[in-house]
This record gives sequence, structure tokens and C-alpha cells, in this order.
Amino acid sequence: MPSGHVVEPVTIALTAVGADDVEALVALRIAAMRDSLERIGRFDPQRARERFLSSFDPARTRHIVVQGRPVGFVVTTPMATWLSLDHLYLDPAWQGQRIGAAVLTAVFAEAEALGLPVRVGALKQSDSNRFYQRHGFTLVEEGEFDLYYLRSPRGTVTA
Repeated sequence: MPSGHVVEPVTIALTAVGADDVEALVALRIAAMRDSLERIGRFDPQRARERFLSSFDPARTRHIVVQGRPVGFVVTTPMATWLSLDHLYLDPAWQGQRIGAAVLTAVFAEAEALGLPVRVGALKQSDSNRFYQRHGFTLVEEGEFDLYYLRSPRGTVTA
């Protein structure tokens, strides 16, 4: 990037999701995860669909809207000791444009208002691991297929 170039922040809106949006969300999730799942030999669209449907709650799910167009979705769940970032998916055509960073800014504000850290899991070998680490998440746990990260609210320290 040229010296002195200012990167404009991306303007996003997070809007309500309805129960009738579920098929579009499933398709987006599968498209967003395909490369990562293929990399570890676990791409199974039916399994991905069933896993998403088993926990789908429109009340916790929001469309990510850019320029009036839904380009992804985010799901958060307040837990007793953290805000769980359950899903953050962008249409692959919209990735790499700082949209995910803008969504994280909104999630961080939500967590800070609750006084909670944010916890997220990412598939091993997924590019999302670097993304979360760049945005202040620290690896706290490793599962068979996933890595789990925590990001403390601003101004607090977690053990």
C-alpha cells in the first residue's frame, strides 16, 4: 500500500434475520467454509447443513449488509463468562475487503457493553485463524478439528 494511503473504514449494517432466511444462510456458510473443509478432508455439505440447522436461532443471527446488499451473517450468544462468536461468514466474493474487521468492531462493542471477553472457534488450517489473531484473539484451547480463541474486553486482563 502506498505511503500515506488511508484505508477507509467499511460501513456495514447488521440487520435482523427471519426464519425464512435459513436456506440462504446455509448456502452461504457452505460456500464460505468449503475451501477450509476440503483442505482437511472434511467437506460434507449435508453435515454442514445439519450442524447449522441444529442450532439456528434467528434472534441471535444478523445479516451483514454492505451497500444495501446482504453479504454474510454473524451469530453471537451471550454466555455466563464470555460472548460466543458462533458464526461469522462472508460470501467469498466479498472477503478481503475489511468487512469482517468491521463486523468484529460491532461484536467487540457488544462484548464490551456486557463486560465480557469474546470467544470464537476456528477450523484448523482455516485462513480465519490468522484473521482472529490479527484482531487481538489469543489461542486458549485446541480441539480435534478446531482452535479456540479469546479476546478480552478493552482494559481488562484475563488469566
